Amino acid sequence: MLNNNKFFPKREVNLIPDVSQALSWLEAHPEAMKGIGRGIERETLRVKPDGHLATSGHPKSLGSALTHKWITTDFAETLLEFITPVDRDIDHLLAFLRDIHRHVSRDLGAERMWPMSMPCLIDDSDKIELAQYGRSNIGQMKTLYRQGLKNRYGALMQVISGVHYNFSLPLSFWQAWTDGKEGQSSTDAISEGYLRLIRNYYRFGWIIPYLFGASPAVCSSFLQGKETDLPFERTENGLLYLPYATSLRLSDLGYTNKSQSGLGITFNNLPDYVKALKAAIKTPSEEYARMGVKDEQGNWLQLNTNVLQIENELYAPIRPKRVTRSGENPSDALLRGGIEYIEVRSLDINPFSPTGVDENQVRFLDLFLIWCTLADAPEMSSEELLCTRANWNRVILEGRKPGLMLGIGCEEAQFPLAEVGKNLFKDLQRVAETLDRQQGDRHYQAACDRLAASFDDPDLTYSARFLTALKENGLAGTGLALAEQYHAQLANEQLEILTESDFEQEATRSNVSQQEIEESDTLSFEDFLKSRS
Repeated sequence: MLNNNKFFPKREVNLIPDVSQALSWLEAHPEAMKGIGRGIERETLRVKPDGHLATSGHPKSLGSALTHKWITTDFAETLLEFITPVDRDIDHLLAFLRDIHRHVSRDLGAERMWPMSMPCLIDDSDKIELAQYGRSNIGQMKTLYRQGLKNRYGALMQVISGVHYNFSLPLSFWQAWTDGKEGQSSTDAISEGYLRLIRNYYRFGWIIPYLFGASPAVCSSFLQGKETDLPFERTENGLLYLPYATSLRLSDLGYTNKSQSGLGITFNNLPDYVKALKAAIKTPSEEYARMGVKDEQGNWLQLNTNVLQIENELYAPIRPKRVTRSGENPSDALLRGGIEYIEVRSLDINPFSPTGVDENQVRFLDLFLIWCTLADAPEMSSEELLCTRANWNRVILEGRKPGLMLGIGCEEAQFPLAEVGKNLFKDLQRVAETLDRQQGDRHYQAACDRLAASFDDPDLTYSARFLTALKENGLAGTGLALAEQYHAQLANEQLEILTESDFEQEATRSNVSQQEIEESDTLSFEDFLKSRS
């Protein structure tokens, strides 16, 4: 129990766990870090030249959104999603992602890719067309799932964009790190390690919106008359902002769902996590039951009336993942083979990058996620998991506020955010030195140096820098100017990794694959849904 009386000043108690022994181990095993796996998923809205959402369907020239390996859609026809394969090289990963952007830029005609997380010019959210995936049962199910999301949470929340970062440590790390651990299979030990990472992410992941949050403001049109308790300030150009906010995307105004907070999902062991997740997709909801599965005309409204329609509906800042086999649920894949990688879901679109993410962010995430794996992480009850949300909310809504204090778990101890951040970066610097020694350069240390300065000067954070531009030019004006700038840049660049032939072949392959799926269906859609329930 932390002692907070006057004889033990708060600043002498460190919110950051002592990781010195684990860092010494890492420094003695730099070769164990060779081969980190990374993947990026970037969402972006297609907009018309005036900044309003595009009303055209997903461009046919890009191929099938159902089966394309690199280019698909998320919630809406207008919401593109770009997916990189797993990559062991950061430069190659970012060049691959940029190639996708280059190709799509040349394919969009007069349309542009919106360069930030929060949408702006939306006249009527009811008119946002759900993503379409063809006439196959699986394609119809994907669209119906989105219909359920729209009916449950509203379309506006669903067209907020983000970046997801997929991360896996090499087998060499796990073999060295878990060496001598008795009574566990290697698969169980790896899953336990990733769950430790996740628990620490819940405790300390607020550092991501602090550094990289880039949605401190919204368009007044985004609220569309919806009431909010947030004390917004307003500019003459219709911008609503909080002076110290970092990521309204992650606030209750954005991509979250308070009704899921009582599901009792924890990350202490894999069987319990999967059990709770499966329970949520089997637990009836009174609210969604009143909505019904179909309307009076027989039109589908949602997949089912349970708390979660499917597992992906669980809103979480981080997820344990395993590549699924055909027809396999994510949780069944985890039970089959253990956790294979984790998906970080707390990144706003980086408006300072044409591709929505930059090298500094990738290198920081590597360092932070390695630290989360090494640091001790006591088991967390569902109540403590909810308590960690308090720190996230403070940082999301007022992260740059001078003297902001953070708590620890459900206790009353308070610590200055700036001190906590600087202490954490002392550890990250040691991880950076180890990775750089293995690579023979200083790239990780340089990223550390740049980002650590944000705790002495919050004006260096993405949210502070972006808010300055937004207040001057408005969200629509800033977004359109950046969209135009990035379009001109990307459309005129040469491809580095892929070729135009690669994109043409993948578009053709994806269309053929969708057609084959449609022709192989034997069940009616209703029977198909019953078979999956």
